[in-house]
Amino acid sequence: MDEKELYRKLGRQIKILRENAHLTQEKLAEKSGISLDYLGKIEVNINEPGLKTLIKLSNALNLPIRALFDFD
Repeated sequence: MDEKELYRKLGRQIKILRENAHLTQEKLAEKSGISLDYLGKIEVNINEPGLKTLIKLSNALNLPIRALFDFD
């Protein structure tokens, strides 16, 4: 899997996990301390989140960070 494919799958997985947690983008952005615009761009593969952002998202979702990569 190349880098582009990894980020595409990661964005899709974050969206799935957010929806499974019954959170809107607005609520997850608020809980994680990142901007709504940035979260939206992660989910549609425009932005490539760094480790700090992934930690914030996993904490806001109450999941281990590895759950963000559970798409294979």
